[in-house]
Amino acid sequence: MKIGVVCYPTYGGSGVVATELGIQMAKKGHEVHFITYSQPVRLDTLEENIYYHEVNVHDYPLFEYQPYELALSSKMVDTVINEGLDILHVHYAIPHAYAAYMAKKILLEEHGKYVPVVTTLHGTDITLVGKNPSYKPAVTFSINKSDVVTSVSESLRQDTMDSFEIKKEIEVIPNFIDLELYRGDKNCRRAQIAPNGEKIITHISNMRKVKRIPDIINVFAGIRAQENAVLLMIGDGPEREKAEQQVRELGLTDCVKFFGKTNEVRRLLCMSDLFLLTSESESFGLVALEAMAARVPVLSTNAGGIPEVNVHGQTGYLSPVGDVASMVAYGLSLLQNPERLMTFKMNAFERAKEFGIESIVPKYEAVYERAFAERHAVS
Repeated sequence: MKIGVVCYPTYGGSGVVATELGIQMAKKGHEVHFITYSQPVRLDTLEENIYYHEVNVHDYPLFEYQPYELALSSKMVDTVINEGLDILHVHYAIPHAYAAYMAKKILLEEHGKYVPVVTTLHGTDITLVGKNPSYKPAVTFSINKSDVVTSVSESLRQDTMDSFEIKKEIEVIPNFIDLELYRGDKNCRRAQIAPNGEKIITHISNMRKVKRIPDIINVFAGIRAQENAVLLMIGDGPEREKAEQQVRELGLTDCVKFFGKTNEVRRLLCMSDLFLLTSESESFGLVALEAMAARVPVLSTNAGGIPEVNVHGQTGYLSPVGDVASMVAYGLSLLQNPERLMTFKMNAFERAKEFGIESIVPKYEAVYERAFAERHAVS
């Protein structure tokens, strides 16, 4: 099967999942064509069965905002015709599912070719952007016009059904992880980060307001007051500068390390004792799953789809959004009890196995096959 993949090519969870899914499909022998404005960060176009098609948006003085959706629709049409694609899989309702609908109509009416569209909802397209009154009709239309719709969590599926007038069935297919990438790391040297045997606590995000970065710092400060520890802040974003200022004001500069965007995430996770996730909204919480795959217990909020990943009292602990005190208490209960911490580490890895590639990717392959079969019934 020849599959077109449309996604954001950035470090965000949706882009990572879309890229990894395409890579796995290519390994299964499918021909995978990525269609986006820049090459996805985790994509190696030298791998067999993987192709990249850049969407070019030209700068015209007439437009204050360049019409990316038009360029994307045109590129999808061009790629389907020239490469003989069988199906389009778009990640995010806006703008990708909307652009895919236009491409689908052009292909059918101008070329007599019916190409099914699979849309995967990841979160922000529903919980933040989609609920904006300016976009809501387009989001609703795009979802209902997709041939197959999937969601990365039950929480997001329900939120979508509650917020929009959806007539399509939404199938839940959770995010996944390649466990082989986390099976030990010879470069895992704790002494580089914690030379005096400090406990290592880690956070990874794009540091937007929804991640509640001040809570991360405050939780760490509470733990640090009773336990010798260091905090690793991985990622970058609009809240980073404020976080660095907060760290200075709390006198924690020597024990909080900001790494920015780095390719060393797995090395840093493998040496970590706890992972912090204080978000007020998460459709799934892929970073929590990555931590668990590295045998790191998770202290998280109970927002969105996180409880579908992190099991309270087994792989970590769940707290209400903003409840810094309980997160501090839970963190200390693990860090000050080595036997309990080791049990939680083992539990975290066992839970991560349930989201392994071999379990989840075949579900997407089945979706493609179903959409492809239904195409023939329609055409």
